[in-house]
Amino acid sequence: MTLRKLIISFVVALLPGSAALSQIHRMERTDTVAHSYNLNPVVVTGSGHHQRLKSTATPVHVLSAQEISEQGITTFDGALTRMLPQVSMAPNSMGSFLRLNGLGNKYILILINGQKLTGDISSNIDLNRINMARVKRIEILDGAASSLYGSDAIGGVINIITDQPTSSLCSVTSNTHLSGRGVLTQSVNLDVYTRGFGSYTSFTHDRADSYQNNSIEYLKGSDTETQQTIAPLFTGYRSTIVGQKFTYVPNQHLAMNAGFDYSYKITDRPETRSDVTGGTDYEMRYKGLRWNLGGIYKFNPRNSLQASFTVDRFSYGKEYDVATKNYAIGDYVQSKKQRSTEGDLKAILSLMRGSTTILGANYRNDYLDATSGNIDKSAYTLAFYAQHEQQLLRQLSATVGLRYTHHETFGSQLTPKAVLMYAPGNFRFRATYSSGYRAPGLDELYYHYFSVNRGKAQIIFGNRDLKAERSHYFSLNAEYRSDLLAVSLTGFINRISDMVVRQDIPVDDDALLMLRSAFPEMTDEQAAKMERYSRYQNSDKGDVKGAQLNVSANLFQGFNLSANYVYTYARTKSGDEWMLLDRSIRHAVTLAANYHHSWGRYTLNINLNGKLQSQTYYNAYENAPGFGLWNLNATHRFAVGRFLVLEPSIGVDNIFDRIDRRIDSAQRKYALFSPGRMLTVGLRVKLK
Repeated sequence: MTLRKLIISFVVALLPGSAALSQIHRMERTDTVAHSYNLNPVVVTGSGHHQRLKSTATPVHVLSAQEISEQGITTFDGALTRMLPQVSMAPNSMGSFLRLNGLGNKYILILINGQKLTGDISSNIDLNRINMARVKRIEILDGAASSLYGSDAIGGVINIITDQPTSSLCSVTSNTHLSGRGVLTQSVNLDVYTRGFGSYTSFTHDRADSYQNNSIEYLKGSDTETQQTIAPLFTGYRSTIVGQKFTYVPNQHLAMNAGFDYSYKITDRPETRSDVTGGTDYEMRYKGLRWNLGGIYKFNPRNSLQASFTVDRFSYGKEYDVATKNYAIGDYVQSKKQRSTEGDLKAILSLMRGSTTILGANYRNDYLDATSGNIDKSAYTLAFYAQHEQQLLRQLSATVGLRYTHHETFGSQLTPKAVLMYAPGNFRFRATYSSGYRAPGLDELYYHYFSVNRGKAQIIFGNRDLKAERSHYFSLNAEYRSDLLAVSLTGFINRISDMVVRQDIPVDDDALLMLRSAFPEMTDEQAAKMERYSRYQNSDKGDVKGAQLNVSANLFQGFNLSANYVYTYARTKSGDEWMLLDRSIRHAVTLAANYHHSWGRYTLNINLNGKLQSQTYYNAYENAPGFGLWNLNATHRFAVGRFLVLEPSIGVDNIFDRIDRRIDSAQRKYALFSPGRMLTVGLRVKLK
């Protein structure tokens, strides 16, 4: 579709708004509904308890459901990458490779309502398990946060807060979103709330087709000879989530909840063909089941006791859609099964004037059964933590925290935190130190992995002698925040020791004998092609430095402008040599302009947003070029009577058709995965 046709389509989409506006003028109505972004929302992730954003001692980024919807975003990875410059993604069949300020998945703790999300695929969390139809807001905490959240919170914390509406007796919401390349998101929510009892049911289905940006690849070992391939740049999938949550609030002191989420996902890749390369014999299939119980008892508004218990199960494997020597169509071979059990008890207390104290205990047990990695192991963690916020002077406050963790394999760890905040008027000045800690995963400890990819054996060994990774995070922040303008500037340093990396080891005659003894299933042909194998070890140091500038302004009634810039200098040291951290990005910017206005029962919202980033660094490959993506979305809201709301939307993703069309080769990786310009349409229907 040409840009001219897209512009015409967009203008046509605006015609209902123009017609409604002219009709309102004829009726001489002058009522309007003010709309502006809340620049001081309530958050919980930074301090561990609810407070206004400008009052929290630890800076937090907030993505509200309203902002996500207005940009026409329907996926979790889309919300992060389009709205946060410090986040990047590299999607593939083994999950989305997520990076935050240069650090990868295993250093980022992803929580749902404060409880860890389990289920990694080659260290990549399956982000399709996150039900965007229930997201109220996403809170992002940069840097180490192990004093409150324990292991894995070295690079940062992403906490998904879900919605529990209580404003109506019963409501049904359907949200449909379509765009090119077979992208479809369909969600339906049924919410019931009466006399303190709430039931929240949701169903979400996502799907997308695989696609290429170039159907040619270089022959292995050549930079001149090419061949056709059907290998996709983006791996298609079908994903379904079913969720149910119950809440009960019998009085002003007690609130209880229970719920579950079931997720299913299967890839949709081109099948193996004899006449062209790039096909596969099987699809990757993923299943997850997560259920939880929780409650809070409020002695008074300033003192409460909270408890939660969560069980999370996740598994994935290969489902064959091509008959092979060993498998028939429909056969399923499990690769990994994970289970985590977590209990948390937390007291939030006001022990003295101008203070908040958090005391908590956490128990977690992780279990891994990896058939392909020959693992059947578990490990428990027991932790106790305390944090105290104290108003020292009228404008000066301090926060100190400490977590004691006992890990079954790595023994005891202490992770402290200290924050000082000076708050004159609308200004905030913060200085933060926090310690991070990550216990190596069960796969990194015990893997005994053998697989064959296109006739070539892949071997990975774990290492039981690994040490836990540790980090020290320092930041300085200056902020101004009012109802009309929010400006925040942060400088940070994150230093990591004993980073666990996968080291490639060359195969000599002695090593080959060892490998054939360890894996007798290896054939002579596979052994002849063995060049190297891998082993986990503590070898690297990490050093991430950077600065962030965030600006958001309600310039006038109904118009908001936001701009976010991040500079990141991420390095890793192996031996005596420093090098840039793989997949790191030096400069990135996100921009958004939003106009919102209401005329009676009709509301128009127009959003223009863009992301610009410099080249992506790859240590062993050619750097991926930088890019700039711009998207436009318009939403019309019609209140039909008292009980029905219709919200059609139309937009253009990647307005200027930016595509990375480089020929795939062994020396190339990608940072831009967009298939080009696409028209997007949506319809949200709410009956209440």
